Amino acid sequence: MKKTNKKMNKKGIFFTILVIVMLSLFAASFMLYSTFKSRESTQKRIESMNTFLFSVEKDLAREVYISGFRSIMIIEKKIVETGTFSQNTTSSMHELFFNGTIDNEPQELMIGAIFSDIQNDINFNAEKLNVEVNITEPLLQITQEDPWNVKIVLQTHLTMRDRKNLASWDKTETTISFVPITNFEDPIYTLNTNNLVTNSIVKTPYENFVSGSNIENLSSHATNSYYKASPSAPSFIDRLEGKLSSANPNGIESLVNLHELSNQGLSIQQKSAVDYIYFSANNPESHHITGMPEWFMLDNAHLEDYNADSLGE
Repeated sequence: MKKTNKKMNKKGIFFTILVIVMLSLFAASFMLYSTFKSRESTQKRIESMNTFLFSVEKDLAREVYISGFRSIMIIEKKIVETGTFSQNTTSSMHELFFNGTIDNEPQELMIGAIFSDIQNDINFNAEKLNVEVNITEPLLQITQEDPWNVKIVLQTHLTMRDRKNLASWDKTETTISFVPITNFEDPIYTLNTNNLVTNSIVKTPYENFVSGSNIENLSSHATNSYYKASPSAPSFIDRLEGKLSSANPNGIESLVNLHELSNQGLSIQQKSAVDYIYFSANNPESHHITGMPEWFMLDNAHLEDYNADSLGE
């Protein structure tokens, strides 16, 4: 009888231990599963926030581009209306980007394109994801690193936080946008011809202008007043400010079509057709080019630039 009770007690202890072990394993498995699911949920949240951050960065670049493009349009319009060049293009673009004004005058074209509008758009989209985004301490730089684009750099302090505090970001955000100058009007034509002759900036399709005695490319280039890069010429920003004597590594130049000026009743000067020379007080020694119209002349410094050094008369 005693042996039977001992066997039963041993079995009871064994089953009790087995139950405890199984419960422990179940609890551990449940905890591991819960932890895994929690980590999986956090990881998915981080991924969705990363995707949102990428879209914010992409939108910032697009918004900065739009703002910069509209700002240049407004500055050019102001130049035409006032008959004076921009005193400080960088300062005007700052004012337009942050205040939507130029010389304290509100500009309708900037509605929806100023810095506070960009902040509001980002915050609106962040609310949908239950995320807080702050873009502060903005610094705006306007430069040219090449002849054909205005470079706009916006540096900000960006913080982003999940409202449940699952994840957060804190970083310096640098947004770079390039606004092509192609098809903007060159203000040195507009102001120097009393608004009678305008010239849109179109990059020349030609690399060589004269081949032997063939001047076909030079003739087309001059007739259309196309532009080519030239480190001895003023840049686009210089042109907005009327700085004709500013040689710039990012300079551009065209050849003035004097026939077009004459057709508008403007008096013609016998001097180099290079725009920043023609519209300035400078008058370096210049030469007629064999085969070109009588009005067309190039100064000594530009004969080689246009492959015409052997055709100067």
